[in-house]
Amino acid sequence: MACRVSDNERVAGFRAVRMENELLSMLVLPERGAEVHSLTYRPRNMDVLWKAPWDLRAWRGNDTEALWMDGYSGGWQELFPNAGDACVYKGALLGFHGEASISCWECRVEHEGPVAAAVEFSARLARSPFALRRRYIVEVGRPSVRVEEEITNRGEEDLHFMWGHHPAYGAPFLSGECRLIAPAAEWLQHGKRAESWPGELRIPGEHERHASQSYLTKLLEGRYVLYSQRHGFGVRWTWPVDVFPYVHLWQELRGSFGYPWYGRCYVIGVEPFTSMPGVGLNAAIEFGTAPVLRAGDSIAVEFTVGFVDRP
Repeated sequence: MACRVSDNERVAGFRAVRMENELLSMLVLPERGAEVHSLTYRPRNMDVLWKAPWDLRAWRGNDTEALWMDGYSGGWQELFPNAGDACVYKGALLGFHGEASISCWECRVEHEGPVAAAVEFSARLARSPFALRRRYIVEVGRPSVRVEEEITNRGEEDLHFMWGHHPAYGAPFLSGECRLIAPAAEWLQHGKRAESWPGELRIPGEHERHASQSYLTKLLEGRYVLYSQRHGFGVRWTWPVDVFPYVHLWQELRGSFGYPWYGRCYVIGVEPFTSMPGVGLNAAIEFGTAPVLRAGDSIAVEFTVGFVDRP
C-alpha cells in the first residue's frame, strides 16, 4: 500500500485530513489546532486515542478551563504558549492550555506516493507574536509518524513559553492491563515531594477509580511506551530530552467527579513538555522551568510517535 493523504472527510462538520500507510492511519483536524483526532494501528484496527462521551463541538474561547473543556473531545493537542491555568503575561490573557490548541491552522499537502507522504500545518497566534509550523511524515513499512516542528518569535522582545503535547489514551486500548514504561529518575506527584520513579507504572483498571496529576523528571532519555498486555502492542514516543525534559502524567480514571467528568471518563495523558508544573506559564516561570525564546529566534524539534509489538 502506498502512503496516502486524503482531504475529503469531515468530523462533526470539521475538515479532516487523513494520512496513512499499511500500518497506521492518522486523522488531523486543521480547524481545531491541527489536533490528531484518531491514531489507529491498522494490524489491530484500533484507535488508541480517547474520545469524550460528549459531542465534539467548536471552541468558543479558552480563557478559562471550563471554556476549553466545552470544546475538548479527546485526541492529541499541541499546547503552546501556555498550559494549564489561564494567566496574564506581558499584558496578554493567555487562555487555558494555550492559543495554539484552539487556533485554525493552515494545511498544505506536500506530497504522497509509494515511499512517503508529508503534510505541513502552520499558524500565527494573535495574543503573542509566535508562528508555528508542524510537518507530519509517514513512510512505507514504518508503524510511526515523524513530526517536525518549529516555533518562531516574530516579536522584538524575548518571551517565555510553555510547550508540550497532550495525547489522551482511552479504551478499548487503555485498560488495567496497560503499563507505562519510561526512563526517569524522579516522579513528582502534584503538590508533593519527589520520589523515585519505579521505571514503570501499572494503569489502574476501570473499577479502581483513580485521579491524579504528576510529573516524570530527570529523564534519562526522551521516550516512553504505553503498552497493552491485553492487545499485544503499545504506543511509543521518542523525542529530544533537551527540548522536552519533563513528562506530564494526568489520570482521569473514573475518579474525577463534577464538570466535565462526572465519574464517567477513563482516560490518561502522557505528555512530553518543556515545563512544569502544569498550572500556567507564570507558575512555570516562578518554578524556573519556562524557556525563553529570544526576539527573532526559532526552536526546531523532531520526534516520532508510533506503535511497537513489544514493550
